[in-house]
Amino acid sequence: MDAHTSGQDGTAGRYARQMLLRGFGVEGQSRLASSHAMIIGAGALGCPAADLLVRAGVGRVSIVDRDVVELSNLQRQTLFDERDARERAPKAEAAARRLRSVNSGVRVEPIVEHFSPENAERLLRPHPKPGVVLDCTDNFATRYLINDVCVKVGVPLVYAGAVASSGMAMTIVPRSVPNAGERATACLRCVFPEPPTSAPTCDTAGIFAPVSSIVASVQASEAIKVLLERLDLLSNTLLSMDLWTNERRRISLSDARREDCPCCGRGEFEFLAGRGAQDARTMCGRGAVQVAGHAPVDLRALAARLRSVAEVHQSEDHLTATLDVTSGKGGAGAGDGARDGVSRFELTVFADGRAIVGGTTDPGIARSVYARFIGL
Repeated sequence: MDAHTSGQDGTAGRYARQMLLRGFGVEGQSRLASSHAMIIGAGALGCPAADLLVRAGVGRVSIVDRDVVELSNLQRQTLFDERDARERAPKAEAAARRLRSVNSGVRVEPIVEHFSPENAERLLRPHPKPGVVLDCTDNFATRYLINDVCVKVGVPLVYAGAVASSGMAMTIVPRSVPNAGERATACLRCVFPEPPTSAPTCDTAGIFAPVSSIVASVQASEAIKVLLERLDLLSNTLLSMDLWTNERRRISLSDARREDCPCCGRGEFEFLAGRGAQDARTMCGRGAVQVAGHAPVDLRALAARLRSVAEVHQSEDHLTATLDVTSGKGGAGAGDGARDGVSRFELTVFADGRAIVGGTTDPGIARSVYARFIGL
């Protein structure tokens, strides 16, 4: 036995209450101790999910996030404090530091990278590969990319999302997972074949902190079942809720798997091949970056969302918005003329989805602004 299952800080102490549960015991705890979970996104979902997995004794937890901590994160991102915000600490590193103080027996691995088509397979193919991936991201292009790579590599995925007071979660066991058999489920593209053309984000619609904590708890619960190899206990439903209106729904996914699904049916990994990854190019002499969208945008709906956070002017074929964004020095969202931690961006969005982001010459920052406020 290792530090997880023996000694003062092991079975008899730290995990005693958990091991009383049916399906745990010494064997279950030992299985968790030898397992690996990867969390993509260290935000409102990733923080509580990581905290729960580390406290449960998952032996290795990898956290992928390229962003830095901002003051506005502290309302819901439970692993960070004011010092992290002042220092603009990378989220993955700040989360790892906090989690190591919670459970020194867990190997917490911060990965300060943007999860992209270029690195997705590399991150998911270490030896051994993760036993489960938790999608805690906040944009659809990355969600569909994660779905692609998990199906291709054969790793179970727990998807979740939260915005405003609503949240949803579903567990995906690709048919490519060894021994999945009849427990294989629909993938994200079986249920949602195409990403929406635009969608609310936390930056435009806000976020009610309790909903992200509840959804993250569902994610962690499903992930632990996967790591314990109890696929029979997975929900096989799409759970959705609105905590403000007290509405909850469960939609059965028993018949949702599609043989003609582009991803898990035909093996066409379009997002892993680069679909949805915006092409961004610096515009010479403009102090701006043009981002090529991949789908048309409803300008009227986008203008309505942005008016809560920006000054917006709309015409028939485009809109402009002036955005003041709290940013980290050198981190995602830090514009060229940032002052006192605030960057001003001039966002021009066209009906075809293309956008010009003024106030930066960094394509990565422009893509981040695009994802945060347009929501693709």
